[in-house]
Amino acid sequence: MTNDNQSFLEDTPREFILLGVSDSPWLELPLFVVPLVSYVLAMVGNIAIILVSQLDPQLHSPMYIFLSHLSFLDLCYTTTTVPQMLVSMGSSRKTISYGGCMVQYAIFHWLGCTECIVLAAMALNRHYVAICASLQYAVIMHCPICQQLMGITWLSGFGNSLVQVALTVQLPFCGRKVLNNFFCEVPAMIKLSCTNTTTNDITLAVLVAFFVLVPLALILLSYSFIAHAVLRIQSSEGRHKAFGTCSSHLVVVTLFYLPAISMYLQPPSSYSQEQGKFISLFYSIITPTLNPFIYTLRNRDVKGALRRLLARVWSLWGR
Repeated sequence: MTNDNQSFLEDTPREFILLGVSDSPWLELPLFVVPLVSYVLAMVGNIAIILVSQLDPQLHSPMYIFLSHLSFLDLCYTTTTVPQMLVSMGSSRKTISYGGCMVQYAIFHWLGCTECIVLAAMALNRHYVAICASLQYAVIMHCPICQQLMGITWLSGFGNSLVQVALTVQLPFCGRKVLNNFFCEVPAMIKLSCTNTTTNDITLAVLVAFFVLVPLALILLSYSFIAHAVLRIQSSEGRHKAFGTCSSHLVVVTLFYLPAISMYLQPPSSYSQEQGKFISLFYSIITPTLNPFIYTLRNRDVKGALRRLLARVWSLWGR
């Protein structure tokens, strides 16, 4: 046992070298500017949604509880990867410590799995809005229930992350420390390992099926009920308004789930790392940046709340 532990410690590198998104010199400036601008926009947009959801009494409803949790997830999601990525790109020393790498992929997978369930909960909420009577909706989807549901969602994502970390930290790397990615992610870590990773591959596939495919199936089922209810509306204006209410959530679901499915529903030991880096770049940076703007541009309540908040800030500033 002592020899096994000593061998494991010797195989574990103290740090990993991150190759980044691309090794082409002409792409260095665009690949620095785009994540920087995206991160600033993601911070501003998601913080604004969290503030108006908490401060405006008109937004104290289940839908905006879910939306504020989604914004907080996106805020943490980008913060987990982008600052470290920008530091690496602006420095000649493109490394991350072993402990820092472990923390990064643990938090990243925690947030990712939590967001999968939050999007499903938002679809379920819209299902009740579209189908149930207002009285029944108020009884079923009241704020304390929504907060409890969000608590279970965060704990579920944490449980998945705990399993992934427990399996990944046991992988030997045989001195390998060059990680062909711009941040630490479980598929890239499995790819780097020098041992049989069948257990890791199977576990990852099972957890992805549970945390990605099951919520996605619930979302599609909810929207099938919503579509059935909307098509029974007599006026075309009413149908258009009802579909418009759901379109922002559908866009966000598409932007989040399609890259995640293409990334994780293949064996990590056989996926293309170059393709994987750009997919990771999309769902870890671009999607969290677009989400707040997708919701605010098509949501009168949020736009009205933002105007009231800005007017209040302006009046306080004027004093």
